[in-house]
Amino acid sequence: MDTEKKREIFVIGHKNPDTDSICSAIAYANLKNKITGDHYVARRAGQINEETHYVLDYFGVKIPKYVADVGTQVKDIEIRMTKGVDANISLKKAWQLMRQNNVVTLPITEGKKLKGLITIGDIAKSYMDVYESTILGEARTQYANIIETIDGNMIVGDENAYVDKGKVLVAAANPDLMESYIEENDLVILGNRYESQLCAIEMSAACIVVCEGAEVSRTIQRLAKEKGCTVIMSPHDTFTVARQISQSMPIGYFMKTDGLVTFRLDSLVDQIKDTMAKLRHRDFPILDSKGNYVGMISRRNLMNMRRKQIILVDHNERSQAPDGIDNAEILEIIDHHRLGSLETMAPVFFRNQPLGCTATIIYQFYREMKVEIEPEIAGLLCAAIVSDTLMYRSPTCTWTDQAAAEELAQIAGIDVKEFAKSMFAAGSDLNSKTPEEAFYQDFKKFNINEAEFGVGQISSMNEEELSALKEKLLPYMEKVSRESGVGMVFFMLTNILEESTELIYCGKNSRELVANAFFREAGESSTVLEHVVSRKKQLIPAFMNALSS
Repeated sequence: MDTEKKREIFVIGHKNPDTDSICSAIAYANLKNKITGDHYVARRAGQINEETHYVLDYFGVKIPKYVADVGTQVKDIEIRMTKGVDANISLKKAWQLMRQNNVVTLPITEGKKLKGLITIGDIAKSYMDVYESTILGEARTQYANIIETIDGNMIVGDENAYVDKGKVLVAAANPDLMESYIEENDLVILGNRYESQLCAIEMSAACIVVCEGAEVSRTIQRLAKEKGCTVIMSPHDTFTVARQISQSMPIGYFMKTDGLVTFRLDSLVDQIKDTMAKLRHRDFPILDSKGNYVGMISRRNLMNMRRKQIILVDHNERSQAPDGIDNAEILEIIDHHRLGSLETMAPVFFRNQPLGCTATIIYQFYREMKVEIEPEIAGLLCAAIVSDTLMYRSPTCTWTDQAAAEELAQIAGIDVKEFAKSMFAAGSDLNSKTPEEAFYQDFKKFNINEAEFGVGQISSMNEEELSALKEKLLPYMEKVSRESGVGMVFFMLTNILEESTELIYCGKNSRELVANAFFREAGESSTVLEHVVSRKKQLIPAFMNALSS
C-alpha cells in the first residue's frame, strides 16, 4: 500500500520544542517507518528556536510541520462521499438519487463549490404544497427535465430550452371552449384529438404534451415548427402526466442557500459536536481548506471517529503536550525526564531512562534493532545530545550520552567541538530577539504540590548577551505572571563556559523558594547559581524538595 494512503502516526515532542525534542521526533519517525512499514511522521508542537534551525539546515533536513492540536478532526471521521448534483436536475431525479444512494440530503454544486442543499423533506414539501399553475415557468424548468419526468419523447423543439412563461393546463374540453382559456406561452396537456392539438398551436401555446403515446401527425408537427411550439409525446395518460409534471421542476428553485452550516476538514470534533446536536440536521457538508465541497457527515459518523495516534518524545507531562492530547490515542512515550502527570486510556509502550538526552535512547533503539543510521540522522541525534548536555558539561550527562554522541559524530562526519561551537553561537544570537521570542524559546510549566510555576532557559557562551537579555526579560516575566495566572516565573540564563546560571524570577514567594531550595540568601529578582546548568536535574529537584518540606 502507498504510504500516502496510510493513516499517519505523529511522533511529536513538547511545546516550545528544543533541539532534542525536534531531532528525536525526526529520527524516531524514520526508524519506525523502516521497521514497521507504517506511516510515521515527525511533527512539532511549537516554533523551533535558532539553534534547531541551524541544526536542521546544516544536515539538510526539513522542519517538521506544526500541529497546534492533536484532537480528533473532521478528516478523522468517515466522510460520506455524496456526489454533488447540478441545480438544474429535476425533483424526480433528485428523489431517485436519494433512494439509490440511501441519503436524505443532496449537495448542489457548481464546479467544486457548494451552492446549496436539498433534503428529502424539501422534496416532499414541494409535492404537498399547492402551487400556482405558472410554477413551471417561475422555476425556469428545462424541457429535458419534463421529458425525463414523464418518460416522453421530443417530437418538435429543443430539449435544452426552458419553460419561463405561461401556465400549465389540461385540455379536456372541446376546441371551442379551449379557445377561451388557452393563452400565449401556455403548456397544454392533451390527448390524441387532432382538433385540440391544432387549437392549442393556433392559440400560440409554447408547448403541447400529447398523452397515451399517440402519434403526432406530420401536419401538426409542421404547424408546430412554424409557430415555434414544442411538441412532446408521453406514453402516460393525462392524469399521470398532470400529476408528474410538477416533479420536473429544477431543485435549484427549492434548495437552501442561506445560512448553510458547513465544517472544514481540519475542524475539531469537540468544536462541532455541540453545533450538530443543537441544529439536529441530518447531514452537514464538509469543505476542504480551499472551500471546495468534499462530502457529508452526520451525527452517526461521530460514533466511528478515529482518534489521532501519537508517540510522545522528550516529555511525559500533560501541560507540555500539544492541545487535544486527552482526545488522542497515545501509543508510546520515549523520555528521559521525571515521571509527569500524563495519563493514558490504555497501556502504552513507555521507555524512560535516566540519561542526558532523549536522542541517546533513540540511538539505542537503532542499535538494538540493528538498523543503519544515515549520516543526516546521526548528525541530528549528535546535535541533540550536545545541546541537551551542554557539550557534556551538564550533570545530566552520562558516559552513555557522550559515547553515543562521539559515535554519531563519526557517522555524520563532524567534529563535535567545532560543531558545538557553531551550534551554540547560532542559538545564542539573542540581540535580535524580542523578550517574547527569547522567553518562549524553551519554557515549561510545572505543578508540584499544588504550586504552579514556569521555568524558561537559554544557554549561551556570551556573557554580555545574557546580561542584555536579563534587562529585557524581567519586565516581560512580570507581564506573563500577571496575565497567565502562573504564580511564580523563573528564567535560567546559563553560561556554558562558566558552567553557572543566573536565575531571574518574579511572582509571590519566588524569592523565598529560591532561598529555600538552594539554602542561601536570594537577591530581590536574581541569584547566581554556581555549577547549576540543568533545569531537569538541578533546578526542578531542588524546587521539589523545598516545596515538599
